[in-house]
Amino acid sequence: MADDKPKLTPRQQQIFELIQRSIARTGAPPTRAEIASELGFRSANAAEEHLQALARKGVIELVGGTSRGIRLKAGTLRTVNESRRDEAQRSSVGKSGLPFNLPLPGLEQLVLPLVGRVAAGSPILAQEHVEQTYAVEPSLFARKPDYLLRVRGMSMKDIGILDGDLLAVARTREARNGQIVVARIGDEVTVKRFQRTPQGIQLLPENPEFDPIIVSPEQDDFELEGLAVGLIRNQPLN
Repeated sequence: MADDKPKLTPRQQQIFELIQRSIARTGAPPTRAEIASELGFRSANAAEEHLQALARKGVIELVGGTSRGIRLKAGTLRTVNESRRDEAQRSSVGKSGLPFNLPLPGLEQLVLPLVGRVAAGSPILAQEHVEQTYAVEPSLFARKPDYLLRVRGMSMKDIGILDGDLLAVARTREARNGQIVVARIGDEVTVKRFQRTPQGIQLLPENPEFDPIIVSPEQDDFELEGLAVGLIRNQPLN
């Protein structure tokens, strides 16, 4: 059978093995500065160039916005997990003869349901609304989300929330003025900026082509479903 693994230069192989060792040992990938220090680079920029090359070859994924934003591909991650588990079973045996359970917090991923069309009067996370599930990196979000919602339409485009994006949502029934919320009116779920006024609640778009939605105090088909806590666009989630 042909070897379909990507061909790495000796330096790229060094960095790839360093990433695997760091995750296996500490549960987290190294920073660019740590890679540079370990391998004798003069700057973190040199490490970044090699990481970009590894990403282009498909052996890692780079996640923006975090100093440790390096992810192994699923197959490699499983190998690291299995290797560390086997090592723990060999070396960390308690008095009972059973291996200790050594969690790998840096490798944990959130498994989030992706919510599709929502029927009126039923919970947003009802099983019939869940299209599929995704595994995502917890460090992508400032607050732990409960589910993903696919954005429909361009009413929030001026703040960078576009049609087809996956919005990470934390469930709540409370919101402050100015927060981006997911709200339901009947069987329509919408993403808007929340504003409470003496006359009622306004759901404000971030696109001048769309009108605000006015929710009167007497309206009984309105539900606040959650707060937006993150956004995922145009990249594989698992």
